[in-house]
This record gives sequence, structure tokens and C-alpha cells, in this order.
Amino acid sequence: MIRLSNRSGPTRPVTLALRRAAAALAAGSLAAATLAGATLLTGGAATPANAPSAVRTVVAPPANARFDYQIGGAYPPIASVGIVDRDWHDAPASGPYGICYVNAFQTQTEDFAWWKANHPGLLLRDSTGALVIDSAWNEVLLDLRTPTQRSELATIVAGWVDQCAAKGYRGVEFDNLDTYTRSRKLLSYSQNRAYATLLVAHAHAVGLAAAQKNTVDRSADLKAVAGFDFAVVEECQVFAECGSATAVYGRLVYEVEYPDNGGPANYQRACTARGASISVILRDRNVVPRGAAGYTYQAC
Repeated sequence: MIRLSNRSGPTRPVTLALRRAAAALAAGSLAAATLAGATLLTGGAATPANAPSAVRTVVAPPANARFDYQIGGAYPPIASVGIVDRDWHDAPASGPYGICYVNAFQTQTEDFAWWKANHPGLLLRDSTGALVIDSAWNEVLLDLRTPTQRSELATIVAGWVDQCAAKGYRGVEFDNLDTYTRSRKLLSYSQNRAYATLLVAHAHAVGLAAAQKNTVDRSADLKAVAGFDFAVVEECQVFAECGSATAVYGRLVYEVEYPDNGGPANYQRACTARGASISVILRDRNVVPRGAAGYTYQAC
């Protein structure tokens, strides 16, 4: 799922965490690229992003807390909601655990001019020079094929993650990890995983838990190598892959189903199967704010 009205942010200097992670990747050690000292907790408070320690405490979302997916526009959550996921340009909701949404593997439609003007070499092109586009959302894939390109892209995204931390978010969701599956075989899973490892390392460095989004069938590898802490999954009931996420992340899985794919009966099956152990919600495909046309929200 991709936020429709995201905006690009400025680039930032490469952080120490990114430099260390990039060096570990260049040396062939993916596991060493994660922050080995980062501690994951399931409760308590995260270490402030401006704390002097190089190692921060990362706090995962509360297990099976009621989840609200607001990446299409922020609105006040109902009182029973314990986790709110919002776009990184928005402030976190006051009270619930905040997850900061970042489209890290491809551009937003309205951001294309910015990318083309500032980072044309980071846009994925085929052998003819044509841009490789996710046709479902009219978004250009980012070029992750070399360590240099992955490092440059991670530095850009790190700036957005820094803003998430500064605003008070406690977790971050990196969307579109699965771009290699629609890249016309130009990208590989290992390249996307290497880039994800850089992103997770930086998230941990600033005290944010990192959510795996997409590529559910690779959850065990992505948690072990890239270091993801929890998962936000879409339509796992439809694609019969929920077990791949829960087997790895346990109750730290936050499931989103949509009424245009499987309908209410599909959502009810998801609630029956997992609603007692993980958070399962039904949202409209464009995740519009409450009060907007087409808004849908239900929770088990």
C-alpha cells in the first residue's frame, strides 16, 4: 500500500550508523550491518533520539493492541486504538504508539519531478533507458543495484526517519520492500534486503523499531539478517500467507485487509483465525481520513 500524497524531504549527511552498516555490507557481512547493541522491548519508553549513547532502546508496538492505519491522512483515533500508523509528514497521534510510514523503495507520484531533478541516477531504468514504473500506483522504482546507490538512497531516507524520531514516533514502516518482484528482473531480493538492512540500522540508531512491509514469505530471513522488529502485513488472508509472518514475529503482526479484495467475509475469516492473537483491521484501499468518501474502518 502506498500513501497517495507523500512529499519528498531533503537529503541528510550520512550517519555513523549508516557508515558502519555500509562498511559491514561491503565486507560481506549482512548480519553485522544491523546494530548488534540495539535492544528490543515490548513495553516502556524508547531512548530519546537525541540521547548521547550510540545504542538506544527500541520499543516494539504493544502486541495485539487495536491498530489504525492512517497513511492516507491523519484524523483523531477512537479511544480504544493503541497504535496509529501515519505518514512521516504528519505528527503522531497523541497517546497511542506511533508508527511512521515511509515509502522507501519507490517514489511517490507527485515526487517524481523532485527525484528527476535531484537524483536522476537513483531512478531504476531498463536497458533502453526507460523508467521502471509500478503501474498500480504510477510510481518509479528506485535503483538499488549497487552498494553506492543503496548508500545514497539510504542517506536520503535516513533524513525522513530522523524527522519521524524528532516528532516522537516510536516505530517506522518501510514500504515496498518487494519492488524486486516488479522490476523486470533488474533488482534482486538480496539487493533489496541489503538496502533494508541499512534502513533498519538507522532506525535503530535513532531509537525506532522497524516494521517489515511486504515479502511476507521471506520474513524469517528478513528478521534474522535485516533486523526487522515487527510486521505490518496487507491482505495476508487473501494470499494465505499470514502464518509466515506470525511464525516469525508472533503477536507483533498488524494485519490490514481491504473490502475490494475478498469483501467483508474475507475480513471476518481473518478475525476468526487470528483476531484473538494479533491486531486485524479492515480499511478502504486508499486509507482516506474518517469523514471522507469511501472511508472504511473495522477492527476485530
